[in-house]
Amino acid sequence: MTNRMALYMQDKHDIQYELDMAVYAEERGFSEIWQADTRLARDAVVLMSAFLTRTRKLRIGSGVLPIWTRNPAVIAATWSTMWELGGKVDGRGRVMLGLGAWWEPIASRVGANRRKPLSAMREHVEALHKLFTLEEVTYHGDTVHLDQVKLDVVYGDLSPRDIPIYIGATGPKMLEMAGEICDGVVLNYMVSVDYIKNAVALVEKGAKKAGKILADVDRPELIVCSLSDENPEAAMLEGKKLAAYYFATEPHIMKASGASEELLEEVKAVMGWPATEEDYNKASKIIPDDIVRNIMAVGTSEECKAKVKQYVDAGVTCPILYPMMDDIRPVVDAFADGV
Repeated sequence: MTNRMALYMQDKHDIQYELDMAVYAEERGFSEIWQADTRLARDAVVLMSAFLTRTRKLRIGSGVLPIWTRNPAVIAATWSTMWELGGKVDGRGRVMLGLGAWWEPIASRVGANRRKPLSAMREHVEALHKLFTLEEVTYHGDTVHLDQVKLDVVYGDLSPRDIPIYIGATGPKMLEMAGEICDGVVLNYMVSVDYIKNAVALVEKGAKKAGKILADVDRPELIVCSLSDENPEAAMLEGKKLAAYYFATEPHIMKASGASEELLEEVKAVMGWPATEEDYNKASKIIPDDIVRNIMAVGTSEECKAKVKQYVDAGVTCPILYPMMDDIRPVVDAFADGV
């Protein structure tokens, strides 16, 4: 299928179990772990550091760090530290930086002003690329202001940090900009294969602006994988619960994959904030099976592998599998043969 395969860790599973599964995935040939930092649940930096110390060669990325929560100089220092912690494998560092523009309602509830997210993202990426050279940086934008700033490495490795920068992008303008200015784009989950085809075309359009080709831009994608060979019906139910959450909190993603306005409103009407298990169960009865199959890998191992292959054929360079069932091991086992 592809020579790269990754796991996405959020907060569904116990941390110690996730660390054990990272080791297991590495043993089975997986290439990467991407750690979420999109909600006020678990901090990506803490978990990334833990994964780096428990594994030997897996590459570890943030999927994705909100740009409003840390100054770019602090981000650069943090990732430089993890770059040191992880060491190098085959001549390159093990850490990747995925950035995101965050989302509502969480941003405004914590006082973050998501003003001009496109220009703010561009400024962060440009400033971070410069900071990773370890040279002194002065940068004045609308959002980012740096005056003679450099990573203050005194006793350590003074070489530039080979830390690739990704944007977690969903909308057309952000996708195009990612292709133009970044090493890669983290494509979103809960989207259809047709959406991915269009997204890849936009990334390619942006790459051409910068004199690059599509192959110059890495294109991993988060893919929900709700897998059970013993009980595919239970896997479908878990998929519906996650879909309900996205219908209620990130309707722009669901609209991008063809969900109707009527269905969106119907699901939102039964979902509270924060949602309860009862809310998820009510919403799952409203969402049709075909909607779920359209936006994630769900069901048996063979069904999930077939769906992931569709995303790869659409232009995804590395599936980042988000296991929804309690046991991650069957997901690793199902996809290890394709690595």
